[in-house]
Amino acid sequence: MLRTAFVPANVALDLLAFAKPTTENFSRVWAAAPFSRYYGNTIFMVAGILAVQFIFITLAGYAFARLDFYGSKILFVILLVQLMISPDVLIMPVYRLMGKLDLINTRIGIMLPFFASAMGTFFIRQSVKTIPYELEEAAVIDGCSLPRMLMQIYVPLLKPAYIAFGFISSSYQWNNFLWPLVMINSVEKRPLTLGLAIFAMSYETGAQWSDVCAATLLVVAPLLIAFLVFSKQFTESMAHTGIK
Repeated sequence: MLRTAFVPANVALDLLAFAKPTTENFSRVWAAAPFSRYYGNTIFMVAGILAVQFIFITLAGYAFARLDFYGSKILFVILLVQLMISPDVLIMPVYRLMGKLDLINTRIGIMLPFFASAMGTFFIRQSVKTIPYELEEAAVIDGCSLPRMLMQIYVPLLKPAYIAFGFISSSYQWNNFLWPLVMINSVEKRPLTLGLAIFAMSYETGAQWSDVCAATLLVVAPLLIAFLVFSKQFTESMAHTGIK
């Protein structure tokens, strides 16, 4: 794919042919489809989902780890069971719910079902349980409120768990295709994955594989570059979270 994206269309399928690398395919792809809008939609949805997830998993993870309330163990078991259910199984009931809320063909309709994360809650819960409770007791004695304690004590100590979950959640949302396909029917609100699929189908008859590969590289490159740049931090965070 990498080679095909950077060679002219007339030699794209000839593996033995040598051609000078060119960026003409990328320019043509960028002009043929509104990829800048697709990028904006995807970044907005990924960032929005991740921001809300961080808030919810922090509160829920702390509650499961530190608060002893009625039914907490049963709720935690239900949370673990939810981890075993594929999101694709729930598409139809969630779609009906989005329809009742009049959120079909909206960005918030794509984002809303992912605001809560069972895996993220589990990550944070396990990490909170490893933090000495004496830190919380000392903060309470000093008159620290719960929101301030979460922000100044727990959030900094939970950084490895946030990094690990952030990479996993971002990559999933960036590559999410089926849910946007069901929810979105307007060009202006398409994410990258859906835009790429429509673009590739429009080129099937002409078999312009150099353009299709260039478009695919535009979609996967940001995640690939981010992983290569932050791979050390990601692996260290995963190891740190696993040890906990």
